[in-house]
Amino acid sequence: MEGREDGVRLGTHRFGERRPLGTEAQIHDKDYQEPPAAPLFEVAELFCWSFYRAVIAEFIATFLFLYITLLTAIQVSNSPSKCSSVGALGVSWTFGGMIFVLVYCTAGISGGHINPAVTFGLFVGRKLSLTRTLFYMVMQCLGAICGAIVVKGFEGNSVFELHSGGANVVSDGYTQLAGLGAEIIGTFLLVYTVFSATDAKFSARDSRVPILAPLPIGFAVFLVHLATIPITGTGINPARMDILGGTIRRGSISGVLPPSCDKGISIQV
Repeated sequence: MEGREDGVRLGTHRFGERRPLGTEAQIHDKDYQEPPAAPLFEVAELFCWSFYRAVIAEFIATFLFLYITLLTAIQVSNSPSKCSSVGALGVSWTFGGMIFVLVYCTAGISGGHINPAVTFGLFVGRKLSLTRTLFYMVMQCLGAICGAIVVKGFEGNSVFELHSGGANVVSDGYTQLAGLGAEIIGTFLLVYTVFSATDAKFSARDSRVPILAPLPIGFAVFLVHLATIPITGTGINPARMDILGGTIRRGSISGVLPPSCDKGISIQV
């Protein structure tokens, strides 16, 4: 009996130190290293070629994104019947596929944002400095404008203006609040996917994650378009805001929508 009690006592106190569990274990036994928070202002970036290379990459990526997707959307809208075009499913695949390709190509240069909403979300998460955030957003909008101008040159003024330059409007049967909610949820899903796909934990535990990161991001864009095209046409990217499209079409902010679309209202988040 005494030997048994000694064994019980030995088993109870076999480990002299308390072993951390749950969240505490994750904090002290990390197999990854969180990147340091980006400073609010980083003037040194302005003197680095890598910074300007990243800014140029954002411009080119957004330009190509607007060129391909806007051209596809206008051609679908201009087709005489749904059967003679790729339809809403094809448009969704175009948006998601372009994001997948462009994020894959530019992730190692600029991070592959291609969207001011993503850039702003990463800034709020302290992954970007304010300097880089502002430059990215300006170049993304400039790239979007240039892409829309090229599409307008290909399609002609009449076709471009007839289809509102691919501008987004709330469809009949939906309220403005419903359209706004759909855009907010869609943009949240995209930014949430970007944060999840680029998490340091996944990169450390699986070396293939950084390579596959563009896939869930592009697929998220595809799913959001598939769900919200019938509601707002899907925006989720302020770089292609209707105010820019209106400036390109008519040379002024007034008249963002043609007379035939007076009942709709442009929705962007």
